[in-house]
Amino acid sequence: MAHGNHTGMSVFILLGFPGSQSLQAVLFGMFLLIYTVSLAGNLIMITLIRIETRLHTPMYFFLSNLSLVDITYSSTIAPKTLVNFLVEHKVISFAGCATQFFFHSFSVNSEVLLLAVMAYDRFVAICKPLLYTRIMSPKVCVRLVAASYFYASINAVVHTSSLFSLSFCGTNIIDHFFCDIPPLQKLSCSDTRRGDIVHFVFAALAGMSTALVVLISYISIMLAILRIRSNEGRRKAFSTCASHLTSVSILYGALFFIYLRPTSGNPSDYDKVVSVFYTLVIPFLNPLIYSLRNKEVKDALRRTIYQKIIPHLI
Repeated sequence: MAHGNHTGMSVFILLGFPGSQSLQAVLFGMFLLIYTVSLAGNLIMITLIRIETRLHTPMYFFLSNLSLVDITYSSTIAPKTLVNFLVEHKVISFAGCATQFFFHSFSVNSEVLLLAVMAYDRFVAICKPLLYTRIMSPKVCVRLVAASYFYASINAVVHTSSLFSLSFCGTNIIDHFFCDIPPLQKLSCSDTRRGDIVHFVFAALAGMSTALVVLISYISIMLAILRIRSNEGRRKAFSTCASHLTSVSILYGALFFIYLRPTSGNPSDYDKVVSVFYTLVIPFLNPLIYSLRNKEVKDALRRTIYQKIIPHLI
């Protein structure tokens, strides 16, 4: 068992999900299935949006970036977790832990920022349809995505530098399946109050500001939908937002539970389940949510299969 501060501790041990070999095998199969489907679904979404000209719109441009972030998100966590199900010594280096956390933080922040951008896009499309092409020009869309990635990078750097500047002493066993703020702070012999403030403030700024954008956008959208006289018009307007609203609700609920609640000494098993949900299950669900509930995506996938794939197989 390693001891020392952050300059002397070279490795951590990820406790993961303790249990029998049969349980580890079942969890390995579940995680592998989720990760494989997530990877395939998001790659298909990116490819479909790229090759299908009818999907060359701001909404699908943002969606392709969301899929890219989901691939980064799940690939930051899943491969190491899968390996740890198969080995006895679940070791991760100090540098590897810091790198994993940085990309995890970057992906989380990118995801919430892109969801806020997508909410604004739906607000403009429904509330200002005549000005939509002017407001959401290609240049504006690129700038919005670039700004999301830039702010996510700054946020990730702040969180990572604050967390890994702590001194770690005593046990090096992380009671989690990846490197994250709460379990790492438990290993620190430093005063974490300053770090708590930094993490909370930056998480709250990202979470609350994007949640406010989403809330204001959807209040405006709902008011605009209520002014539509025909039931068919209301249904069509709401259907364009339903997938996005589903993703937002799932992600924000999980993140607020993990990062914006008071810390406690309670067992972390429930935290692990919630973490699995937002690090692996949400990237798995997003392609399904946006494809199964979206007629344009389903039509584009059907055209691609019958016009571009099947002819090459015959």
